[in-house]
Amino acid sequence: MASPVEIHEVTEVDGEVVEAFERLVPQLSRSNPPPSPEALAAIAISDASILLVARDPDAGGRILGSLTLVVFPIPTGIRAWIEDVVVDEAARGRGVGEALNRVALDRARAAGARTVDLTSRPSREAANRLYQRIGFQPRQTNVYRFDL
Repeated sequence: MASPVEIHEVTEVDGEVVEAFERLVPQLSRSNPPPSPEALAAIAISDASILLVARDPDAGGRILGSLTLVVFPIPTGIRAWIEDVVVDEAARGRGVGEALNRVALDRARAAGARTVDLTSRPSREAANRLYQRIGFQPRQTNVYRFDL
């Protein structure tokens, strides 16, 4: 059985982090390129986002996955969104996604959020099963997007 992963917040971007996102982002999105080092640094230092990575302690701390938690105040309270969850194909089935999500939920709770939202394409069947297994519930809502 694989050992548990360790979840860390990225506060400084180095070559290892850049390489990990160059490897992971194409596994998440075919339409968006990996972020530049400058874009990753902006995410890491933003007051609104928490960039989490899962590391394999048995493989020298290799980054296996990532998640971005966005927390922001609005007039009705503190909102939290989980975005861009991705686990390396080679590490799927090891609990990486669950560990990332559980840490994100704890961080959102600590920040004062009462709910956490996320979206996931229906084609990501394993991810959708994971979200429901850890307590996310489908909402009766319309999701709209405006392209700029």
